[in-house]
Amino acid sequence: MMAYEKRLSDRIADDILNMITIEKRFFPGDKLPNENDLSKELNISRTTLREAIRILVTNGVLEIKRGLGTFVRTDISVENLNELNPLSMAKVDAKDLYEMRLIFEPEAAYLATIRATDDELKRIIDLGKRIEEKIKNREDRTEVEQEFHRSIAKATHNEFMNKLMPVIYEAIDKGVLLSEEKEVAIQDTIIDHRMIIEFMQARNAEGAKNAMKIHILHAIKELEI
Repeated sequence: MMAYEKRLSDRIADDILNMITIEKRFFPGDKLPNENDLSKELNISRTTLREAIRILVTNGVLEIKRGLGTFVRTDISVENLNELNPLSMAKVDAKDLYEMRLIFEPEAAYLATIRATDDELKRIIDLGKRIEEKIKNREDRTEVEQEFHRSIAKATHNEFMNKLMPVIYEAIDKGVLLSEEKEVAIQDTIIDHRMIIEFMQARNAEGAKNAMKIHILHAIKELEI
């Protein structure tokens, strides 16, 4: 039981860290919800929560102010966060992130093709063209790429899919970083995006789903992750 609690507290510490680093829910100086509320939200015991907080206090992420509560440290180090953050190592973590994309995004493309309004579909198409222009002009495409995939998720009209977008953003960031010196990966991005858009324009949901799957599999292969 104690070993299980230790493993669980480590996972909860990672969850709280992600609330700070990925979800941007808490910033330096912010107070965490009180113990009862946070333990209920995370569906854990207060004992487990206290252990997770102790881990983050030890690592310089949180501080406990007697009588006031638990706060994100104001002097928190970005470098330390990057070391602690389980999503921070590009090559290693990109594998897990892209596996998550492989599970999530083909289905998102399928639902978006069926459910997107005409305006939503037009925005997805326009963003796809902007990505292509950015690539051809050798400009940073990270922000537009994120918006392209966010627009697809939004067009599913499934709120839970939108909640997963911070993880997708992290995967896209790392994918762009790793593809910068790989011409094949860049060219395949252009071709794959065109294929996704063409199927979505035709309202061919199965085709869009398969095109998105191919897009992510290409990235996994070519980025050697």
